[in-house]
Amino acid sequence: MMQNDLTKGPIGKGILVFLLPLLASTLIQQLYNTVDLIFVGKFCGTKATAAIGASSLIITCLIGFFNGMAVGTNVVTAHIYGKQDEKGLKNIIQTVFMVGLFGGLILTIIGIYFAPIFLRYMNTPDSILDIAIKYLRIYTLSMISVVIYNLLCGILRAIGDSKSPMKFQIFGGLVNVGADFIFIVILKMGVEGAAVATFLSQALTAILTIVYFYRRIEEPKLQFTLSIFNKEIFRRILMIGIPAGVQSIVITLSNIIIQSQINSFGVDAIAAFTAYFKIELILYLPIITLGQGLVSFVGQNYGAGQYDRINRGIKSAMIVSVIITMGVSTLMIINSKYIFGIFTSNSEVIRYGWNIVSITFPFYFLYAILECLSSQIRGRGISIPPMVITLLSFCGIRIMFLIVLLRKYNSISSIAITFPISWLFAVILTSMYSYYTFSKESKETVC
Repeated sequence: MMQNDLTKGPIGKGILVFLLPLLASTLIQQLYNTVDLIFVGKFCGTKATAAIGASSLIITCLIGFFNGMAVGTNVVTAHIYGKQDEKGLKNIIQTVFMVGLFGGLILTIIGIYFAPIFLRYMNTPDSILDIAIKYLRIYTLSMISVVIYNLLCGILRAIGDSKSPMKFQIFGGLVNVGADFIFIVILKMGVEGAAVATFLSQALTAILTIVYFYRRIEEPKLQFTLSIFNKEIFRRILMIGIPAGVQSIVITLSNIIIQSQINSFGVDAIAAFTAYFKIELILYLPIITLGQGLVSFVGQNYGAGQYDRINRGIKSAMIVSVIITMGVSTLMIINSKYIFGIFTSNSEVIRYGWNIVSITFPFYFLYAILECLSSQIRGRGISIPPMVITLLSFCGIRIMFLIVLLRKYNSISSIAITFPISWLFAVILTSMYSYYTFSKESKETVC
């Protein structure tokens, strides 16, 4: 089961070779919802687009805890891999599968039952409430697939295998596009068709991932039963995963508060932010993918005791990511009106979207810096400080400025500007923590 060893060879080349398939995989995974949105926007109208937007943050919140568990899985696996422990790898695979199966089932039940309550809490307009409830309930049927896939991919990333998830996602992405065309265009099922298409594609991707693990493990074969559940490995994952999961959930809850304020500006504003969050993925996903790769890189090298290699890798990644992010941000701002036109023909939605992009994208390089700094911390198995910093910045500072600015100006711009403000605070706090903590490991610091 041994794959790509990130503790040896040229740092830049090793990270790049690992990241490219991982980035492709992440982009294809997000293509599910983006393709849904394009089909719905073109064939079902603005209300249908807004209904998906109103549901998206709830979906993110539901799976937030298990995204944190995926971080814990990644870090623990990377440490085990760095020590070349084959038995430990097999134990973590079987344990993680059981966690994903039961965790996904719980999320499905919660999503179906509480969908109306969640959407009403977010001030979802009555004109789109029924549509949003239908979409959310169908989508949550895919939670088991999503959680299992994300957790197992945490293992694949940790051992340096980024090509296999890419292949799974390519297949799932093609299924999603075809299913969207059938259910939305031909059968005219609207947002329900979009949700069904996503469910099918994600289910197939999860099945392929499970089959891959089953076939690649040598004797004794994997046994997906409670009898093989490893309590010690689960405890180690929880120690890292719980803070990361809490962080993800609380951030999403703060975004739900923001979304409720967006909803108060009407359907056009909802549609504009919905399209913006999809367009933002062009910047966000490469940065997050870099962070995932760096966690694996740091985790493996930390397990091998190569601290100086960690520092050099983080520095190089930070410089390159900032340069690329600034360049892409500039191009996105210049062409933002044309890009929003892909999602909608509504001129008011496009105008709102251009305004949001013009405020947030010039400062997106801050997020690249933040992800590099945070990855070096999480990769070492330290999870509570990043959680505290993120909660202070993305929740406390962001919500505080949201309240103050909306009271004074009450505009879409007031909402948009809270994002770069919170990024700046997070970068400052994370830089301070990194400097005072990791300068002790070697004479060369990462800041």
